Amino acid sequence: MSSRGGKLSSSSSELDLDGPNIEDYLPSGSSINEPRGKLRLRDLLDISPTLTEAAGAIVDDSFTRCFKSNPPEPWNWNVYLFPLWCFGVAVRYLILFPARVVVLTIGWIIFLSSFIPVHFLLKGHDKLRKKMERVLVELMCSFFVASWTGVVKYHGPRPSIRPKQVFVANHTSMIDFIILEQMTAFAVIMQKHPGWVGLLQSTILESVGCIWFNRSEAKDREIVAKKLRDHVQGVDNNPLLIFPEGTCINNQYSVMFKKGAFELGCTVCPIAIKYNKIFVDAFWNSRKQSFTMHLLQLMTSWAVVCDVWYLEPQNLRPGETPIEFAEFI
Repeated sequence: MSSRGGKLSSSSSELDLDGPNIEDYLPSGSSINEPRGKLRLRDLLDISPTLTEAAGAIVDDSFTRCFKSNPPEPWNWNVYLFPLWCFGVAVRYLILFPARVVVLTIGWIIFLSSFIPVHFLLKGHDKLRKKMERVLVELMCSFFVASWTGVVKYHGPRPSIRPKQVFVANHTSMIDFIILEQMTAFAVIMQKHPGWVGLLQSTILESVGCIWFNRSEAKDREIVAKKLRDHVQGVDNNPLLIFPEGTCINNQYSVMFKKGAFELGCTVCPIAIKYNKIFVDAFWNSRKQSFTMHLLQLMTSWAVVCDVWYLEPQNLRPGETPIEFAEFI
């Protein structure tokens, strides 16, 4: 015991020479006995600037920043700019918005007057019916984009119908699907929505092979996985589009892709969508805003500006797991 105590005392003295003295950081005996008031957060943060920087980094690195909409900086702050801002509001709400409503109404009239006869009268001609329905859905999406004065630039080769391929894209709003659909009639996997959006899903969009799921149903996961595998094997099926982030992100960040789209054993074709916030923020926060109000926000803006990149197809490498494949994309 004495020899062990000697070793301990010698080792502790050696540590004292190499490291800081812990007693220098302890309060004096008189200060220990002094009564303390209520401890506050700012008192802790005042202990060290390093703690303040660390706390700021934790807040800044929070996962929730991916789902926050950053409001634009106000520019109508003086007597010279405020009249121009008022003039712009009048133009957007009294001229552009009614004109866009007319455009969207005309689009719906043309679409429904053509889609309904094609859907019911060409029941025995499935190939021709699917081709006509695909063209009409693309046309209706073009009317939607026109109702926002959409300025969309597409980069790269246009997607084609091929078996064993799936397209994956980042997700900012439900209008991502509309912008991509006006160029190519994708079959998208999407959550089932209520209201008029759900009505469109169960009638019109099912004609292009879209697949719906409900997050509250545990059995939906296995059913949807089987539908996805069957769809990508079809030669005449529309290209499959998946938003592997699983929710809308504010277009400033990207979260980890879910592996479901990368374990289908087929070629993955990435698509990148980037919105320009010069006129409007296209991010849709479904917890704070309905999709109808989101569309009204877009239709009362000056324009929706975005770029779409069709990137180089990727395949699973030998020995690579679907999770690693998703991280690579």
